[in-house]
Amino acid sequence: MSLMKVHPSETSELQEQVLLLKRKKNAVILAHYYQEPAIKRVADFVGDSLELAKKAAQSSADIIVFAGVHFMAETAKILNPERKVLLPDLNAGCSLADSCEPENFKKFIDQHPDHVVVTYINCSAEIKTMSDFVCTSSNAEKVINAIPLDKKIIFAPDKNLGNFLIEKTGREMLLWNGACLVHEAFSIDKLLTLHKKYPSASIIAHPESESHILKVASYIGSTSGLIKHIAESDKKSFIVATEAGILYDMQEQFPEKTIIPAPAKENNSCACSECAYMKMNNLEKLYKCLKNETPEIKLEKEIIEKAALPIHRMLELSN
Repeated sequence: MSLMKVHPSETSELQEQVLLLKRKKNAVILAHYYQEPAIKRVADFVGDSLELAKKAAQSSADIIVFAGVHFMAETAKILNPERKVLLPDLNAGCSLADSCEPENFKKFIDQHPDHVVVTYINCSAEIKTMSDFVCTSSNAEKVINAIPLDKKIIFAPDKNLGNFLIEKTGREMLLWNGACLVHEAFSIDKLLTLHKKYPSASIIAHPESESHILKVASYIGSTSGLIKHIAESDKKSFIVATEAGILYDMQEQFPEKTIIPAPAKENNSCACSECAYMKMNNLEKLYKCLKNETPEIKLEKEIIEKAALPIHRMLELSN
């Protein structure tokens, strides 16, 4: 049965069971903004990739349950090699991470040995082992600016974020040809039509979006950056170009403001862009995951040690 069809009392009962198990097992639940509301309500921390990476690094829990996608849970395991890290659905992947296959990426960087390799956190643990720096959309500009000007840079896997950073930093970078299907799903024509309907609304976008979307945005930032912008803006309405899961948090935090999803190219149930991988997790899977302590994220020691180096460099720059 889909959780969306579960009676509210059953949802509340499941949430209570999750909270009981969490206390009993000394577990911490980290949830990405794109998760469904029922999961976010039982999470200890809700945030974007950078915030959750920091929380994972600071965790003292015996068990870390990562309600997100596979690369996020891998990052938590890399930062907490001695702790048990669980993911409610092991098939919750990422189209962007999948666009950068380790064997092909290894050939790519071998062809450019004089380049510093910067990878967006949305990649596999194996890709991170080949990196000099990891970054998130929150700190990518800071990471790029920390690299000496005489150094050439490879940026992977997101070409849209890479192009945005080239424009922001003025640095030339060699880009891997990867992208997030969710953030490439926005329709510029529909967006402009929607803006005509709401002319006073401010268009805000995540930098994983395509350049034609970013060009019409009044603000571009990470998921947490978008929330902060709404909090500080005098504007009363916003058209938001990022995964639709964040809209719930925005509307809950700013009930006096109007939050409108940017329209997708395809006609779907919500006319917005949703990550099917993020939505693979649900409250029932979270409960079973914590109860049975599986699926567990397991990585080889060598991968953990190599992948930890560029992540720690990122965290040091972010502190």
